[in-house]
Amino acid sequence: MSIRIVLDHPPEFYTNLDFIKGSVLLNLSRHEHIGAIIVKLEGESRTALGVPSENPGIGIGGRERPAPSGDTLHENHKILYKVGQVFPDENARPAASPYILNPGQHRFPFQFKFPFNNACGNVEAMARIGGVVSTGGPFGIGFRVMDGTKQLMYSHVTKTLPPSFTGFPGEAEIRYYLKVTVQRPGIFKENWRYQMGLKFLPIEPPRPPKTNQEAYARRPFTFHPRSPDPAAYQKKRSSIFGWPAGPSTPANGSPNLQPPAPAPGLSSGPPSPTAPPDPPSIEMSARLPHPAILTCNKPIPLRLIAKKLVPAHAEVYLIALQIDLIGTTTVRCQNLINKEISRWVVMARHGLSILLSKPEDPVGTEFLVPDTLWSGSPLPNTVMPSFVTCNLSRDYQLEVKLGLAWGKPSPPPHASEIPQELHLPLHFSTIQVYSGLAPPPALVEAIRQGRGRTSHPTPGTTTTTTTTTTTTTAAAATATATVQPHSPQQPPELPPRPAQPPQQQPADALYPPQLGPGQVSPPYDDAPPTYEEAMAEEMTGPMFPPGAARPAYSGVTDENGPSSLDAGRGSGGEKG
Repeated sequence: MSIRIVLDHPPEFYTNLDFIKGSVLLNLSRHEHIGAIIVKLEGESRTALGVPSENPGIGIGGRERPAPSGDTLHENHKILYKVGQVFPDENARPAASPYILNPGQHRFPFQFKFPFNNACGNVEAMARIGGVVSTGGPFGIGFRVMDGTKQLMYSHVTKTLPPSFTGFPGEAEIRYYLKVTVQRPGIFKENWRYQMGLKFLPIEPPRPPKTNQEAYARRPFTFHPRSPDPAAYQKKRSSIFGWPAGPSTPANGSPNLQPPAPAPGLSSGPPSPTAPPDPPSIEMSARLPHPAILTCNKPIPLRLIAKKLVPAHAEVYLIALQIDLIGTTTVRCQNLINKEISRWVVMARHGLSILLSKPEDPVGTEFLVPDTLWSGSPLPNTVMPSFVTCNLSRDYQLEVKLGLAWGKPSPPPHASEIPQELHLPLHFSTIQVYSGLAPPPALVEAIRQGRGRTSHPTPGTTTTTTTTTTTTTAAAATATATVQPHSPQQPPELPPRPAQPPQQQPADALYPPQLGPGQVSPPYDDAPPTYEEAMAEEMTGPMFPPGAARPAYSGVTDENGPSSLDAGRGSGGEKG
């Protein structure tokens, strides 16, 4: 016996609104009694944190319970859960006895569609999932589904499905996978199972329209004054009284205590050194389009500008440039929160000699550093887009490290002055990273119309209406974004929507609803989707130009590798 999943034309990764199609291949060497074959498409966001010794009381949902220090708490969110029965057909009548499959290879096709938002935030849907679904037969054959009531213990957010994510073993991971369960009736027969990992990258939210506004981080680079030239002093030995050594002695033998008269044309005082030149001051400004959005696998749209601040007769050179992307992962497990910092060096160049300021340049002259230094360095394919889910989130910051020199970086060996160097960073405190997978235009239009007709925010997106203005100082560089309000536009009328039946409250488990004539299931189902989700069901995933492949993404080390959080498998999960 062997079970295998074969996908039809699998891409590099899956995204929202993609169809995942394939077949379950079951090879049998003898006759087997099969009750049902179930295929599940699942996604899990799992976290685990240790209880600190100074906080022994950790609770769920605000209710304290004792937890010894050193214990590990787990939290598992089923962000995606879809179940399909491929054998027998879901519409077939329950059989009185299990089915008998002949030896050989059997193929059972299946198909799922990735939704737009996570599923664990839907309280009504989670409350209705659970138990054992019977397939008929005298032995009570059935298959177990997830107990959705365990998800009600946690707090949830409704957002776009997060990307696949590993990198913190034993602490946090997000995995997507297909699971096949072959139900075998009998007391002493175990079910056959097979699992296959998937890689997922979400669609990015609609981008704001392009404007001329920029977010910037800037700071002045002011060099220290140089010391006077020691060569200006006359290097001549003198006595402790300041007179020249070796005074003349007259013929009578008494020493002459008067200092000798200075030679004609020479000053009697000590020589004065040459005045040092004024130190230069340069303001460096790093600018990004506002809002500051970076794209996976794309270069950073950065502009670097140098501005002369003082009338100094000096040359200033750019000698080093390094761009770092800093990711902060917030891990939440029940009442525990931990932040993990990751850093990616996007580009690093040292030994540069780019002239930023000339001696004859007037004050206020600006110089644009050529972007060829970083335009060929895209973000690494291990960088995932910014996301927020129930127990995990990722946001980013950008740091530009600059090295400037007063004077030529490589002076000749006989030069008396050594170039003075300064190394300072420019910091952007809030950066968004998008996946680069643009949503379908029809979905963007549906979301825009939905916003115009409804007052609540669209799931999976965040609406900001405040204006951010930050000042900059010489002590620390800050990011400043100036937002101008857009003129309101009247959205077009929505297309006619079919009337939906009134939503009914879930029935009490002790008093199930009565079935009418011809009904085989209760009259309630999942909660009706929002307008955006209903429109998404009619659309497919993002379109790419002909011949263009999806960008690379290595957010997971191995999607089929073993999980590092199997110790908390029973926390909100299921078997079968």
